[in-house]
Amino acid sequence: MSEGMLKDKFARTIRDLRISVTDRCNFRCFYCIPDEDIVWKRKQELLTYEEIILVAKIGAGLGVHKLRLTGGEPLVRRDIEYLIEELAKIPGVSDLALTTNSFELKDRAIALRSAGLTRLTISCDSLNADTFKTITRRDGLQEVLDGIEAAVKAGFPAPKVNCVVIRGLNDGEVADFADFSRATGVRMRFIEYMPLDNGHQWDRSLLVGGREILQKIKERHEITPISRDTPSETALRYVFADGAPGEIGIIAPVTMPFCGACSRLRLTADGNLRTCLFSMVDHNIKDRIRRGDDEELIRQFMIETVLKKEEGHRINESDFVQPPRTMSFIGG
Repeated sequence: MSEGMLKDKFARTIRDLRISVTDRCNFRCFYCIPDEDIVWKRKQELLTYEEIILVAKIGAGLGVHKLRLTGGEPLVRRDIEYLIEELAKIPGVSDLALTTNSFELKDRAIALRSAGLTRLTISCDSLNADTFKTITRRDGLQEVLDGIEAAVKAGFPAPKVNCVVIRGLNDGEVADFADFSRATGVRMRFIEYMPLDNGHQWDRSLLVGGREILQKIKERHEITPISRDTPSETALRYVFADGAPGEIGIIAPVTMPFCGACSRLRLTADGNLRTCLFSMVDHNIKDRIRRGDDEELIRQFMIETVLKKEEGHRINESDFVQPPRTMSFIGG
């Protein structure tokens, strides 16, 4: 199959495969896994590394060139460096990233870089230790900050740092995170609070819209918009007008949806393709692999699945229903 064959019925080309390698996480962020008694998938229910590599190879043959490893927390899965090494060898893959909460990153950044990982995105929702613990239910802010520093020392390009902004909790820190970006050179990404928690307790009143986030930054710093690298990039990007290091990005899927340029397909840890974070339907690819389908059949299944991709999410519609699977199961 030639490059560019993975297209949906709205003429969007899929270039980005998000791969969840585990549903487990060592944090319990209330907007994702607030339930301490959650039942995890059994090991045999998860895709093996070999199965993940197979799907990634087929995707690359269909024009996918960006792979992102997610979770849960991907660093809790054993020998993740091996998977990275194998994915980095796939022809056509030019961008291999990983999203992490950074809790274990300090001691593993060098190994991840050596394995072939090209970029890191790090989640950090507060620079205040108490607020951080309230959000994550873990006392780990210093480990996260140490991980960010270790990533830079290991030679990674300036990592993206994701902050989910929640009214009354950390929205007062938005400008502080902009200061953090200027001081460290990291690329801050402020993300709107989305309905993806396993307790299904999303409250729109806690949503801080992208425009409001932007205004909070502008009250302290003059920033200048810059162009996105690609039309499918999710963040509205800004740099500091005075030339200071760092970058600001606003990701606003609720108040400023970007579905029209979506280039993403998701592979869940338990072997389902998902065409949107908010899909109500899973497309089981694991069973096809384990029953012995050859690569051509799996390739056709991927093509057919992408043709079912939704035009967009329906968060702002009156009939919106929160998907039963949470971010920890889907992968960001």
